[in-house]
Amino acid sequence: MELISLSDIDDAAVRIRHRAQRTPLLWYPWAPPESPLWLKPESLQPVGAFKIRGAANALALLDENSRSLGVVTHSSGNHGQALAYAARAEGVRCVVVVPEGAPRVKTDAMRAFGAELVTVPPEQRLPTAEKHTTEQGLTLIPPFDHPHVIAGQGTVGAEILQDLSDVDTVLVPVGGGGLASGVATAVKEQHPGTTVLGVEPELASDAAESLAADQLVSWPPELTGRTVADGVRVTLSELTFRHLRIRLDGIVTVTEDEIRSAVGTLARSARLVAEPSGAVAMAAFLSGKSPAGRTVAVVSGGNVDPELLAETLTTGGSEHQE
Repeated sequence: MELISLSDIDDAAVRIRHRAQRTPLLWYPWAPPESPLWLKPESLQPVGAFKIRGAANALALLDENSRSLGVVTHSSGNHGQALAYAARAEGVRCVVVVPEGAPRVKTDAMRAFGAELVTVPPEQRLPTAEKHTTEQGLTLIPPFDHPHVIAGQGTVGAEILQDLSDVDTVLVPVGGGGLASGVATAVKEQHPGTTVLGVEPELASDAAESLAADQLVSWPPELTGRTVADGVRVTLSELTFRHLRIRLDGIVTVTEDEIRSAVGTLARSARLVAEPSGAVAMAAFLSGKSPAGRTVAVVSGGNVDPELLAETLTTGGSEHQE
């Protein structure tokens, strides 16, 4: 399994330009002077998350026979929505294997985009998706464990450098590692001196443990399922681990309280709706876990459960006032 390159990311940017938004960098005025902050709001994508980039790139590279049979994936929501959205636009059948307990706001959106949902226990996600490829001839487009998906996600990093070439630190959420792998590739191949840090919940910190041990460590669903950040409850693959081991500068972890506080702060101070997994990078910044300097935090998604959002808005937390 070869690592993706900057040229793979540049090619992906051309393929996805009619499917994914080129999201702006938004200056966050409440950051301290020594660490100015910009937000990369992937929550503004048409499906509410960065996943449209990788899904659209992978779908664009399928041959006609594969398109005629359809695609399948496994997802708690954001990748499933993204693949369903891209597949509907191109008239391709899409099946999504969903873990039990996936947020309704995400499963409803997948159905609205035309996906056929198959609900299974979390540990049966991948085996069930693979069964559909064998029995129905569908092409598996995984959420992160594929070079075409990683290359699509890497366009986030390429856009960051285009808009802020002298950025010192990029904070990026880590779940399965596809986004962090792509962003780290785009940034480090162009600006090796820029620090790229992954961020994950303490309750799902398999990536931090893997990098510390210098070998892939997988956590079972009963452990990763404890975090409120449902979008990062998955663990790294061999492919994403290899990318992060070579190209990521490190990983910091955040608590559940810090994640919830960041969701509320983004809504109140930045006027951005973020789901918990989309707010982990902001949580790292707000809790002082990133180095000083010009910083970009990737807000990876905004498909939050309405009740959870309301809860974060009414419980206070970290706030910046004029």
